[in-house]
Amino acid sequence: MKLYRTTAGVLVEKNKNYYLLENYVWDRFINDDNLFAKLKGIIKVMEPTENGLELMKGKLLAPIQGQEIWASGVTYFNSKLARQEESEAAGGGDFYARVYVADRPELFFKATAHRCVGAGEQVRIRKDSTWNVPEPELTLLITSSGKIVGYTIGNDMSSRSIEGENPLYLPQAKTYDGCAAIGPGIYVSEWDLPETIEIQLVINRNGDTVFEGQTNLGQMKRKLSELAAWLVRELSFPNGCFLMTGTGIIPPKEFTLESGDEIRITIEPIGTLVNVVA
Repeated sequence: MKLYRTTAGVLVEKNKNYYLLENYVWDRFINDDNLFAKLKGIIKVMEPTENGLELMKGKLLAPIQGQEIWASGVTYFNSKLARQEESEAAGGGDFYARVYVADRPELFFKATAHRCVGAGEQVRIRKDSTWNVPEPELTLLITSSGKIVGYTIGNDMSSRSIEGENPLYLPQAKTYDGCAAIGPGIYVSEWDLPETIEIQLVINRNGDTVFEGQTNLGQMKRKLSELAAWLVRELSFPNGCFLMTGTGIIPPKEFTLESGDEIRITIEPIGTLVNVVA
């Protein structure tokens, strides 16, 4: 099942049918250890809405309200290599090699809803950065008790020039207005995602594809449950939270985003997240 936040209420998609749930508070609704069973029970006694596709096209919101977004770093080997290369001149490359094999993962605060956009909205690149890339990431919905109950698509917009200058600049490279996108909705399943799940990135510029790449969850160094457990170890999330799980798709160092670029991230069975650079 897929769960969407819209201006008309909570929208559930199952087998190409849509069910509109009105008068539900998003934060309380998704922060539920039994989210799958709850959705299944609710729509079992409902009739599909006739304007589901219309709600998807014109009234879709980012699936976040009172949640924080956190992110994981260096969870793929490709990411380790890229971080080492970009920070070599600053003497920071060894940090990334160490965290890749360490017991404790790299976790950092990314954004709140204020700095996050949804599907079809504009992401931003920093004006004081010369090298900017999207980072396509499977993103976990974690409840306040620490349970993974859903999955969405995340775009962890990043300034590689700022982070590469000094690892201590990571918060500035990662967190700014329009620095994150998640959506289009949340995939809710009673089963864990298999390692064969693919993540695909396509960047279009003036109608042409200027970069594309793909990876799969099997390339991750760490387990999803491991990342979630470390995040909630000493942090409380009253409304639950989202956790981006890192990227294995790295554009070459000659590539940087430009205003007007279209970023398309596909993770099936979740869907496709599309954003344009402001």
